[in-house]
Amino acid sequence: MKAVVWKKAYNVVVEEVEDPRILEPTDAVLRLTTAAICGSDLHMYEGRTPMKAGQTLGHENMGIIEAVGAGCRTTKVGDRVVLPFNIGCGFCFNCSRGFANACLTANPESAGAGYGYSGLGPHGGGQAQLLRVPYADFNALPLPGTAGDAHEDDFVMLADILPTGYHATEQAHIKPGDTVAIFGAGPVGLMAAISAKIKGASEIYVVDSIPARLDLVRKIGAPCIPVDSSKGDPVEQILDLRAPQRSVQNLAPGSGDKMPGVMCGIDAIGYQANEHGKDDRSSPQQVLGDVIRVTNATGHVGLIGAYFPADPGAPTPQLKTGQYELPLGMAWNKGISIEMGQAPVKQYNVYLRDLIIAGLMKPSMIVSHRLPLNEAPDAYAKFDKRTDGYTKVVLKPQMKFSTN
Repeated sequence: MKAVVWKKAYNVVVEEVEDPRILEPTDAVLRLTTAAICGSDLHMYEGRTPMKAGQTLGHENMGIIEAVGAGCRTTKVGDRVVLPFNIGCGFCFNCSRGFANACLTANPESAGAGYGYSGLGPHGGGQAQLLRVPYADFNALPLPGTAGDAHEDDFVMLADILPTGYHATEQAHIKPGDTVAIFGAGPVGLMAAISAKIKGASEIYVVDSIPARLDLVRKIGAPCIPVDSSKGDPVEQILDLRAPQRSVQNLAPGSGDKMPGVMCGIDAIGYQANEHGKDDRSSPQQVLGDVIRVTNATGHVGLIGAYFPADPGAPTPQLKTGQYELPLGMAWNKGISIEMGQAPVKQYNVYLRDLIIAGLMKPSMIVSHRLPLNEAPDAYAKFDKRTDGYTKVVLKPQMKFSTN
């Protein structure tokens, strides 16, 4: 079969690899209809995570079940399914408590497993024509309809970015009426904005510097407000935008003046954040500081952007070993709660699927490019540079290969 394979930093290729096969009775084999390129795939593309040459990529996967092992009971050949990016067994201590993102069985090296990703076990990726699915009954989420229908590109978002964006709103404890600041209008930040809106947030400020991304924030609609970090300190911009609301808060004297920011902050950028107005200068401390500065006393912060214990491409020795500066004194003095980590996709994907079916969520609104598998190397390069409007790429492994 054909698959997207990592060779070295900034070099991925589409080449022939061995077809996956059933190894355990609980396995299935999936024929991919759609596989998305995730922003976190770029960490590996850039050589910012430890990676072995020859790894197949792709953790946002959906398609049709091609074969099943003798131990499968609910998964059948011909089923249309989407796979959580994190692989769970369903029976370990963590999976049994709902934390399949920290499965103790599927990765021989550590807690947590996933498809085609650095440090998440020996599993192949789904930017390919076929994919082995471990513990298929537990991991495969059934979908209605047929391959290529109107929901195809919505449903693939259930693999990662939609549940991950929703999880960010859980980390930040967003409730109806809350005020929210989201740093990063990449795919996860946009899904967090959509999720905050559906949860009933009254003000949602989304920070980025890329015009195409800020346009998508506007497309989501009120109460989402784009904040362009290239035009100045985004925290100060949000405080200025909130000024009219502070007069309402001050109906209880002093409340608005002492609580000028938001109640819920989300870092949807992570360790590859840049300094404001300097897209070529890495500064992960920038976003950590901003999200704590803008969050009011007694508020909540969610760090859904990725932070890794090893970053070979980081600019300083401390950052290379995953040591980040955090304004802990400010956070402690404000009494802010901070939650972080991977999304437990299976906690949310059924409900989010049903919101898509009901017409209440349309995550495919962010898709900018639909491409055959052989165009993946060019797509990675352009997505990494955020050029030509590349905001979210979905690959179609069954689409006829282009000849250009």
